[in-house]
Amino acid sequence: MKLFIIFGAINAFLAVGLGAFGAHALEGKLEPKYLEVWKTGVMYQMFHALGLIAICILSGNVSASSLLTTSGWFMLSGIILFSGSLYVLSTSGIKILGAITPLGGVAFLISWVLLIIFAVKHL
Repeated sequence: MKLFIIFGAINAFLAVGLGAFGAHALEGKLEPKYLEVWKTGVMYQMFHALGLIAICILSGNVSASSLLTTSGWFMLSGIILFSGSLYVLSTSGIKILGAITPLGGVAFLISWVLLIIFAVKHL
Protein backbone atom coordinates (compact mmCIF):
# COMPACT_ATOMS: atom_id res chain seq x y z
CA MET A 1 0.00 0.00 0.00
CA LYS A 2 2.96 2.32 0.46
CA LEU A 3 3.06 2.36 -3.33
CA PHE A 4 -0.28 4.20 -3.50
CA ILE A 5 0.90 7.06 -1.29
CA ILE A 6 3.95 7.36 -3.55
CA PHE A 7 1.80 7.29 -6.69
CA GLY A 8 -0.62 9.73 -5.08
CA ALA A 9 2.13 12.17 -4.13
CA ILE A 10 3.75 11.91 -7.57
CA ASN A 11 0.42 12.58 -9.26
CA ALA A 12 -0.37 15.50 -6.95
CA PHE A 13 3.06 16.95 -7.74
CA LEU A 14 2.48 16.45 -11.47
CA ALA A 15 -1.00 17.99 -11.27
CA VAL A 16 0.41 21.14 -9.66
CA GLY A 17 3.21 21.33 -12.23
CA LEU A 18 0.94 20.61 -15.19
CA GLY A 19 -1.60 23.14 -13.91
CA ALA A 20 1.09 25.82 -13.75
CA PHE A 21 2.40 24.79 -17.16
CA GLY A 22 -1.09 25.08 -18.62
CA ALA A 23 -1.71 28.47 -17.02
CA HIS A 24 1.60 29.99 -18.04
CA ALA A 25 3.13 28.15 -20.99
CA LEU A 26 0.01 27.05 -22.86
CA GLU A 27 -2.13 30.14 -22.42
CA GLY A 28 -2.36 31.88 -25.76
CA LYS A 29 -0.90 28.84 -27.53
CA LEU A 30 -3.97 26.65 -27.23
CA GLU A 31 -7.52 27.46 -28.23
CA PRO A 32 -9.57 28.30 -25.12
CA LYS A 33 -11.54 25.06 -25.63
CA TYR A 34 -8.36 22.98 -25.42
CA LEU A 35 -7.06 24.96 -22.45
CA GLU A 36 -10.26 23.99 -20.63
CA VAL A 37 -9.68 20.35 -21.61
CA TRP A 38 -6.18 20.65 -20.10
CA LYS A 39 -7.61 22.12 -16.89
CA THR A 40 -10.11 19.27 -16.63
CA GLY A 41 -7.26 16.76 -16.86
CA VAL A 42 -5.37 18.57 -14.10
CA MET A 43 -8.42 18.77 -11.84
CA TYR A 44 -9.24 15.07 -12.14
CA GLN A 45 -5.61 14.11 -11.70
CA MET A 46 -5.42 16.02 -8.43
CA PHE A 47 -8.72 14.66 -7.08
CA HIS A 48 -7.64 11.11 -7.75
CA ALA A 49 -4.10 11.66 -6.48
CA LEU A 50 -5.74 12.55 -3.18
CA GLY A 51 -7.92 9.47 -3.55
CA LEU A 52 -4.81 7.30 -3.82
CA ILE A 53 -3.42 8.86 -0.66
CA ALA A 54 -6.75 8.25 1.11
CA ILE A 55 -6.63 4.58 0.07
CA CYS A 56 -3.18 4.29 1.59
CA ILE A 57 -4.30 5.94 4.83
CA LEU A 58 -7.32 3.63 5.04
CA SER A 59 -5.13 0.59 4.51
CA GLY A 60 -3.03 1.61 7.50
CA ASN A 61 -6.08 1.74 9.75
CA VAL A 62 -7.66 -1.61 8.82
CA SER A 63 -6.47 -5.00 7.75
CA ALA A 64 -5.29 -5.23 4.16
CA SER A 65 -8.10 -5.68 1.69
CA SER A 66 -8.02 -6.64 -1.96
CA LEU A 67 -10.87 -4.15 -2.44
CA LEU A 68 -8.55 -1.28 -1.47
CA THR A 69 -5.71 -2.58 -3.63
CA THR A 70 -7.96 -3.05 -6.64
CA SER A 71 -9.54 0.35 -6.07
CA GLY A 72 -6.08 1.95 -6.03
CA TRP A 73 -5.02 0.29 -9.28
CA PHE A 74 -8.25 1.36 -11.00
CA MET A 75 -7.74 4.91 -9.71
CA LEU A 76 -4.18 5.03 -11.02
CA SER A 77 -5.30 3.58 -14.36
CA GLY A 78 -8.03 6.20 -14.51
CA ILE A 79 -5.51 9.00 -14.01
CA ILE A 80 -3.36 7.68 -16.83
CA LEU A 81 -6.24 7.09 -19.25
CA PHE A 82 -8.47 10.04 -18.38
CA SER A 83 -6.04 12.84 -17.62
CA GLY A 84 -3.34 11.52 -19.93
CA SER A 85 -5.69 11.39 -22.91
CA LEU A 86 -6.94 14.91 -22.17
CA TYR A 87 -3.38 16.26 -22.04
CA VAL A 88 -2.49 14.67 -25.35
CA LEU A 89 -5.81 15.69 -26.91
CA SER A 90 -5.45 19.31 -25.86
CA THR A 91 -1.90 19.67 -27.13
CA SER A 92 -2.23 17.61 -30.31
CA GLY A 93 -5.83 18.25 -31.33
CA ILE A 94 -6.16 14.57 -32.29
CA LYS A 95 -9.84 14.12 -31.53
CA ILE A 96 -9.82 10.30 -31.68
CA LEU A 97 -7.94 10.38 -28.37
CA GLY A 98 -11.19 11.58 -26.83
CA ALA A 99 -12.39 7.98 -27.21
CA ILE A 100 -9.88 6.90 -24.55
CA THR A 101 -11.06 9.42 -21.97
CA PRO A 102 -14.31 7.59 -21.09
CA LEU A 103 -12.31 4.43 -20.33
CA GLY A 104 -10.46 6.43 -17.70
CA GLY A 105 -13.77 7.74 -16.39
CA VAL A 106 -15.07 4.20 -16.05
CA ALA A 107 -11.88 3.22 -14.20
CA PHE A 108 -12.49 6.14 -11.80
CA LEU A 109 -16.09 5.03 -11.23
CA ILE A 110 -15.04 1.43 -10.56
CA SER A 111 -12.40 2.60 -8.09
CA TRP A 112 -14.94 4.64 -6.12
CA VAL A 113 -17.49 1.81 -6.12
CA LEU A 114 -14.84 -0.57 -4.77
CA LEU A 115 -14.04 1.97 -2.07
CA ILE A 116 -17.73 2.16 -1.14
CA ILE A 117 -17.94 -1.62 -0.94
CA PHE A 118 -14.81 -1.67 1.21
CA ALA A 119 -16.32 0.90 3.58
CA VAL A 120 -19.57 -1.01 3.89
CA LYS A 121 -17.77 -4.29 4.62
CA HIS A 122 -14.88 -3.17 6.79
CA LEU A 123 -15.60 0.15 8.51
